[in-house]
Amino acid sequence: MKRPMKTLGLLRHAKSDWDDVGLRDFDRGLNDRGRRGAALIGRYIAQGRFTWDAVIASPAERVRRTIEASRLPLAPQFDQRAYLAGPGTLMDLLREIEGDPASVLLVGHNPGLQELLFRLVDPAQENELFARAARKFPTATFAVLELDIDRWDDLAAGCGHLVEFTRPRDLDPALGPEQRA
Repeated sequence: MKRPMKTLGLLRHAKSDWDDVGLRDFDRGLNDRGRRGAALIGRYIAQGRFTWDAVIASPAERVRRTIEASRLPLAPQFDQRAYLAGPGTLMDLLREIEGDPASVLLVGHNPGLQELLFRLVDPAQENELFARAARKFPTATFAVLELDIDRWDDLAAGCGHLVEFTRPRDLDPALGPEQRA
């Protein structure tokens, strides 16, 4: 088996704030739970084995606040096309990245990130992590795929293997699903 040549990280924005229903979707920030989740996942990512040569992010306020609350030393390239983008658009953004970095972190929204993961993972490479991601890709979740490609413009369906899938609740059960009365 050929060793994967590229690494793709996916980070979904943290839980957004719905207190001001008059705000446009694009302008919503994070609620307290979202800030806690972003900080926790940021600490986890910082202690992990992955580093990011490039970061592409949606310019939506909740994505910006997720990056800020994570305290990760990132210098994202904000791209309007990443806002609520589907997997095809996200793949186009990755294929266009300049400098052909070894690793890219994509920070954005669902369902696009989850659908991108589904598209990139080779069905023969589906594993328990994939099964967890298929059930749900919650806010502030971090996933990593190893991609069997030499260049980003080679990105194609089925070129990946999911090697990391961590949700805030995996790190702190208090950040699990909220109980409804």
